[in-house]
Amino acid sequence: MTELVQPAAPIDFYFDFSSPYGYFAAEKIDALAARHGRTVLWHPFLLGVTFKVTGLAPLPTIPLKGAYSLHDIERSARYFGLPFRQPSVFPIPTQHAARAFLWFNDRNPVRAKAFGLAAYRAYFVDDLNISDLGTVLDLASAQGADRDELSAVLAGTEIKARLAAEVDLGLSRGVFGSPFVFVDGEAFWGADRLPQLERWLAEGGF
Repeated sequence: MTELVQPAAPIDFYFDFSSPYGYFAAEKIDALAARHGRTVLWHPFLLGVTFKVTGLAPLPTIPLKGAYSLHDIERSARYFGLPFRQPSVFPIPTQHAARAFLWFNDRNPVRAKAFGLAAYRAYFVDDLNISDLGTVLDLASAQGADRDELSAVLAGTEIKARLAAEVDLGLSRGVFGSPFVFVDGEAFWGADRLPQLERWLAEGGF
């Protein structure tokens, strides 16, 4: 009798749409996982909530570290071979985009990821302010969403509670930044950890 082989557990990928490092990871994570027979579950997250818990602040506001980080972001974009333009307003609140992602994800996770990438590129390549509800609805409509339906959903309390629960779950798991990735219980923080993540998947840990 042939023994059934259980598929490997999916990778959990936490991201905030205002995180440039989250953008870099979002562009790479699914292909990286696929090379090792894994799938990826995307989880929108809000760094603003994390800052309240950790006492941290957005990178651009931190003396010394902020200036370095802005330089490092542009260098990292070149390293990953990704287009990047520093947004004119940075960082921004991203609740609308995160809630829209959840709405998509309930219906079609593949299309949700397409929306997620479109939102990231709109902000970090085209310098569109994705904190604006109209901009989010435009991006969602381009991915096949019914604009009026989604607009009504985003104005309701249910989707707001959903995102709050998603963020609380992330916090309970120890998520404090973007990107934040879990592989079989092992946590990796930052786009610069993608090479470690790939080795972990290839070797089954180290």
